[in-house]
Amino acid sequence: MYPTPAQPHPAQPRSAQPNRAARDREIESLAEFDEVVAAQGTLAQYRVQAVDLTDRTDVLLTTDTTGAVFLGCPMTAEAAARVGASGALVFPPVPDLPFDPYRAFAYTPAELFDSLGEGYAATPDARSYAWFQRTKADGDIFASMLRSIHDDAVSDALDEILAGARVVGVMGGHAMARGTEEYAGAARLGRDLARAGFTVATGGGPGAMEAANLGAYAAPFDDGMLEEACRLLAKAPSFRPSVTDWARAAFEVRERWPDGGRSVGIPTWFYGHEPPNAFAAHIAKYFANATREDGLLARSNAGVVFLPGAAGTVQEIFDNATPNYYESRGEPTPMVLVNRAHWTERLPAWPLLTALARERSMASRIALVDRIDQASAAVKRLSA
Repeated sequence: MYPTPAQPHPAQPRSAQPNRAARDREIESLAEFDEVVAAQGTLAQYRVQAVDLTDRTDVLLTTDTTGAVFLGCPMTAEAAARVGASGALVFPPVPDLPFDPYRAFAYTPAELFDSLGEGYAATPDARSYAWFQRTKADGDIFASMLRSIHDDAVSDALDEILAGARVVGVMGGHAMARGTEEYAGAARLGRDLARAGFTVATGGGPGAMEAANLGAYAAPFDDGMLEEACRLLAKAPSFRPSVTDWARAAFEVRERWPDGGRSVGIPTWFYGHEPPNAFAAHIAKYFANATREDGLLARSNAGVVFLPGAAGTVQEIFDNATPNYYESRGEPTPMVLVNRAHWTERLPAWPLLTALARERSMASRIALVDRIDQASAAVKRLSA
């Protein structure tokens, strides 16, 4: 029922990573550390990120570390003194933080929801938000620096995960309740996109975001699995009033159907009242919402689907339209708006979007569909 403690992440194959020359100088696990030392006999100019080296003192005392950088790597005082004297830079771990600012990998649901059995307030996710609330109010430059380092590390990890992937973003509000037809439709959309070979990326929160991540999780199973999962989740329709009950229902689904399909969630502690959902395999959670918003849209290289939403979704539509208009990120990417009445009458974003697109190359990359079950086909058509 509850998430198991997060396990160390295996190193990604180097061939899957961007900027290979730079990545080949990064060490992100103890296994990689041992491999480099055995194969190269030196750590000179390497960047070692959040690797516990307390049991590698002998190696650190005898290996060349000239120009190396150690980011948040626990090590003995003797080892730290020696590598520092050799010209390496050592950024020691920061004690008493609920997060690691130097982390090398994206979060997992199990990691963020660890200790859920004691209630959501005990989890690293809730404790990180509480730390954020305390420190952003006092204007401490050290806390601000830690948040910036953390967010940059998360971006680096996200780029490694998505290298070579065809990413479709699914945008929609947090208010969409489990147990509704709208939620089930968003879940089917995520499943269809994942089965078509796309990597689904969402804002990582509840509602429409959770539904799309759930759909991608359900992609390897038969169609009945998603229907049953939606029924199980409906017993906790919203993260209000209890995030604990809401998250427990998700982990019950994961326990019943382990090893689901992979997708990405990109949430933020800026909106700390919205917990991350447990169906994204990789969770890139940020402190800075602006970094998170722009990063999510910029990485959706195969298009974005905009489900009915309010102010936040409207902002995302035009945040995405601007680089498509100027082609500042290259060729315009597909934009599919779902629900004609919503986007032409309630919040008439579609007429403005079409006016912007007129006589520009982005005009052939936008679409408005009536029903959510038409969105996946529209993405495929506009991506062709």
